[in-house]
Amino acid sequence: MNWKLSRLAAALSILAAPSAWADDPFFFSTGAVTNAVGMASRPDLGGKTEIEAADDFVTAAPTTITLATFTGIVTSGTTASTIGEVDVEIYRVFPADSDTVRTPTVPTRTNSPSDVAFTDRSSSVASEMTFASQTLAATFTAANSVLNGIHASPNQLTMGEGAVTGREVQLTVTFATPLVLPADHYFFIPQVQVTGGEFYWLSGTRPIVAPAGTPFAPDLQTWIRNEALAPDWLRVGTDIIGGSPAPTFNAAFTLTGTVATVPEPETSALTLLGLAAIAGIAGRRRAAGAGPRR
Repeated sequence: MNWKLSRLAAALSILAAPSAWADDPFFFSTGAVTNAVGMASRPDLGGKTEIEAADDFVTAAPTTITLATFTGIVTSGTTASTIGEVDVEIYRVFPADSDTVRTPTVPTRTNSPSDVAFTDRSSSVASEMTFASQTLAATFTAANSVLNGIHASPNQLTMGEGAVTGREVQLTVTFATPLVLPADHYFFIPQVQVTGGEFYWLSGTRPIVAPAGTPFAPDLQTWIRNEALAPDWLRVGTDIIGGSPAPTFNAAFTLTGTVATVPEPETSALTLLGLAAIAGIAGRRRAAGAGPRR
């Protein structure tokens, strides 16, 4: 094989190697923050029971999440409020990771998060994740809220707990141990421990609008539960706040990472054909150049 064929073969070999295919950037956003609702979401720390608020996203291919942001309100009680631990959970969509034989205590489990988490990270473990908070506004008011009014059927419809005001903050989470997610439909659940107050995750744009947001289908509404309701979930708009028609909400968050890319089937086939052709040419040249030995 002459030097030109050698160089071509080397180039095609590199293209054919899976390790040579770089990952593409991944970014997801629900778009702008809105003041429609604030949803409590906190870990079971500081004498408070756990509350989980959830909103969904999809991955079309194996995806690695390295960073997330989410926006909410931090309220103050009798003392100055401080942010302590931050946790992130990822759930799949019901019926994955769920007991489908049990009778639910809520109007429906269709399109809800699953019973148990698919994976999770906590800022209490430095090797898992860290966080930073930024104040966006000293005062921000959400028109409605959900904190204590999370009840099993038939008492789920409370119409919310009214307006809530606090300091608007954006939390940025860096995953020291990235979230590695196969292609699937997921729910993102951030939980914030606040000493001397509460954290309310703020609503995001619905429907999601490009270019600020990342539209996808089906875009499911936000869900919520507390320890008493688990493993069931309630829809924040349809089940708890209600109305005619009942509102549906997204929550304000973004995800950043990389998505695994693989060569298109046509590209892989052409690469293999190219390598086979080179091998054939080289073989013919060796045969043509062979002669009687002296």
